[in-house]
Amino acid sequence: MYVGSDPSLIEAAERERARSTWAVGRRAELRVGDVGSGALPGPVAHAGEPGAFAEDALLAFFGDVERLALPSFRSVFAAVSEGRAAAGVLPIENLVNGTVRENYDLLLEHDLVIGGEVVVPVRLCLAAPPGERLDAIERVYSHLQALGQAERFLRSRPWQLLTTYNTAGAGRLIIERGERGAAAVLSPRAAALFGLEVLVDDVADVPDNRTRFLVVARPDDGACPVWLAARAEQVAAKRLRSAGSAGAEIPMRTTLVLAVENVPGALLRVLAVFAERGLNMSKLESRPSRERAWEYVFWVDLDGALRADEADGAETLAALHRVTTMCRVLGVYPSGEV
Repeated sequence: MYVGSDPSLIEAAERERARSTWAVGRRAELRVGDVGSGALPGPVAHAGEPGAFAEDALLAFFGDVERLALPSFRSVFAAVSEGRAAAGVLPIENLVNGTVRENYDLLLEHDLVIGGEVVVPVRLCLAAPPGERLDAIERVYSHLQALGQAERFLRSRPWQLLTTYNTAGAGRLIIERGERGAAAVLSPRAAALFGLEVLVDDVADVPDNRTRFLVVARPDDGACPVWLAARAEQVAAKRLRSAGSAGAEIPMRTTLVLAVENVPGALLRVLAVFAERGLNMSKLESRPSRERAWEYVFWVDLDGALRADEADGAETLAALHRVTTMCRVLGVYPSGEV
């Protein structure tokens, strides 16, 4: 499958930084709702156009709040770190394409905490400007991951596939250009938002594909802000009610990043700390260290809450510090899955 690149998309992404109408959306018309114990202290940032899956995740977690659409994951981290956004919503893992590794690197680079997560179904369609016919399509635009998630369908015709920085942005692109013979792979909601007509629905290779998003914020005294922790609990409780498990204990997740010496058995000693304490590790991911060549840091998701202010958590963290060269808890938060 050939995937090209459209240089104008780079320019379009940069223009987003300065454009208030599309970058911020209808900010004057949106009300900041009550979240947790108080009002949400600012907009929530996400990467991509209005209608992007990241905005779907934001709406699922926060509701219809003030939001800030930005051109890249890095710009979301910057907005939250600098106080221009109260929180950011970022993809971390897709069922088909796996980990969004850039965001793991950015989490390590910035002093933010994970306060919640939300899992969003990924529905993809092929849509085009009104009046276009399927047989007339020559070019298909979308984000690289979305093109990969619809690879089986896209291979069925000799289309030129062109990458954009965002799925919803692909729809906006062909509408603004008035480009004939072009279509976009994006969500049905984004297609409707930009006035596109759906030519083929449900083009994804995996029908139940979904993406896990993290909600990040600046730490409050080193911990998750109270307003975000309260909102995450509300979202989790609502999810349990909808699953018929009202009143059940909210499942928790702990995400941490650690580094070990480059010696035999170093990682095994870390895993032994979890095993000896009955902690289930649901995910282990390695990323290259930014400090030393050919050395790695490890990202770990644990089922349960590993808190430094509780006796068991403090003892476990002390044991980890003895067998690692770096150990940092990124967040303790309700799981996005029941």
